[in-house]
Amino acid sequence: MSLQRLSVLAALLLGPGAVVAYSEQPASAPSPPPAPAAVVLAAAGVSMEQAVKMAEQHFHARVVKAETEHANGRTVYVLRLLNDAGRVWTVRVDAANGELL
Repeated sequence: MSLQRLSVLAALLLGPGAVVAYSEQPASAPSPPPAPAAVVLAAAGVSMEQAVKMAEQHFHARVVKAETEHANGRTVYVLRLLNDAGRVWTVRVDAANGELL
């Protein structure tokens, strides 16, 4: 009995609400390439999360805003910090190596 006939028979036996998938393609199709954002994240040496933790520990303050900038072929994390005294300032962290700029 062919696969198509088995699919029809299964649909009839299972009732009108059943859905039966049928495909001529092999089950192991190649997966699509990763999205560009995933490639950028994999290429970065330091993640945004790592940069935030490093800045909070180094400056004994809390990061209240974090953004990513791209300039001159370089990725930089721009972090705004707030300390217990209420002082607010901004630091930049090189995403390639974690260096404070």
